[in-house]
Amino acid sequence: MNIFVTGASGWIGSAVTDELLANGYAVTGLARSEAAAAALEAKGATVHRGSLGDPGSLAVAAKAADAVIHLAFNHDFDNYAAAGRSERAAVSAMLETLEGSGKAFLFASGAAGAAPGRIATEEDASPFHGPDSMRGGSENLALSHAEKGVRPVALRFPIVHGRAGDPGFVTYLAQVARKQGGVSGYIGDGSNRWSSVDRPDAARMVRLALEKAPAGFRAHPVAEAGIPTRTIAEALGDRLGLPVRSISPEDAEAHFGWMSMMFSTDVSASSDITRATLGWEPTGPTLLEDIAAGAYDA
Repeated sequence: MNIFVTGASGWIGSAVTDELLANGYAVTGLARSEAAAAALEAKGATVHRGSLGDPGSLAVAAKAADAVIHLAFNHDFDNYAAAGRSERAAVSAMLETLEGSGKAFLFASGAAGAAPGRIATEEDASPFHGPDSMRGGSENLALSHAEKGVRPVALRFPIVHGRAGDPGFVTYLAQVARKQGGVSGYIGDGSNRWSSVDRPDAARMVRLALEKAPAGFRAHPVAEAGIPTRTIAEALGDRLGLPVRSISPEDAEAHFGWMSMMFSTDVSASSDITRATLGWEPTGPTLLEDIAAGAYDA
């Protein structure tokens, strides 16, 4: 099978590409730069040059493939609404060309907002609808195509951590800790939680979802259902040799910048249904083990 992967050279996508290639799949990866194209070719993947800003090109690649794994997203936190509309346009274009084909369309999503005040499960629907909502409401849009001859599967990623140059949220927190007066901070009492998973475990779950997930499934590649943000801050402070303290909600934006909204949100999720459905069990290190091992020192 030939799988079209957007975000194939990114943090999660590169691991997914490796997992697919190692298990006998052919991969066509979206690349918008020469460096990304060269990295994909070096792995043995085919390159499709383009970007999320060209939905027509995405549709062409999706139609030519046997399945699609859409992991790319424009993380423009200065204009997140525009990023959501761009995401919806890209998803719409690929879904439309897949209608009636029976092909799988796996796509990156998240569990934020699905279960306020409790741990989200795979049965909790996303509350976001329409182009101006979170990620352009793409989860509900895509899952609705289960009735249109597509096999859509939502990949609700938590914090995906690792020891190979994680460019994500935990790296940003470590950078903030160094720059903002040498303090590892958390917001309020730090009781809100983040779920997490090791990067290779996440990639393996994506492959299993491609192979086994039914149409309309919400897959949770979650190893740890919820780590209090205070615990994350304490682990970073201990590793980096920095004091740990609470940042008041009123001062959070000044301290954390765009991350303040996310770091104050409770995004906890279970993966019991995913494990039972896909036969997936995470085996990698925990987030705290990666922090203690120096993954976020640089």
